Amino acid sequence: MEQETAQTIIKIVKEQKPETVQQLITLAKTKLNIPENKILNTILQLQNEGKIKLAKPARQTPQKLTVYLQTEDARWYWITILLATATAITAFTIPENAFPLVYIRYALGTIFVLCLPGYSFIKALFPTEPPLKTQTKNLDTIERIALSLGLSLALVPIVGLLLNYTPWGIRLTPIVLSLLAMTTVFATIAVAREHQARTQAT
Repeated sequence: MEQETAQTIIKIVKEQKPETVQQLITLAKTKLNIPENKILNTILQLQNEGKIKLAKPARQTPQKLTVYLQTEDARWYWITILLATATAITAFTIPENAFPLVYIRYALGTIFVLCLPGYSFIKALFPTEPPLKTQTKNLDTIERIALSLGLSLALVPIVGLLLNYTPWGIRLTPIVLSLLAMTTVFATIAVAREHQARTQAT
């Protein structure tokens, strides 16, 4: 059975010339009635033996979320949390008259208000793919950025409106902490859903 799998994969590589490992796995699954992980193991073995050449082996998604958070795929999550936390720290530690350090506060604050809430919310809704199909990865990125800006402009006033009816009011501390909490919650939901979707796909 293993020999038959190896021969089928070699034949697919020679005849159909798949560009990626995932394409090769998809093509092999149509001809072989075996699990995807066994196909991947055979592909890696054939590559190690020099029988086929592939640009990049497919990465298997870890089953545990804690392990997934340590992979490159979860890098966006840590960048989002780091930017949100750094903004909160600078907002509370850098006074408004501390030039030129205050420009760091302005720059981080702009990203914090105009991008991060919407980006984390979009990620939570569509963890692996953007809501509209585009042809290239660059357009997908542009689409996410545009939606992030639009949703942030919608979410931040709602937070301000809700704070207006609380004892804390619309002041720096409650606004910063509310946006930090919202971004963290949405980003955590997003990374958990992304992990679940990738695990189910493999």
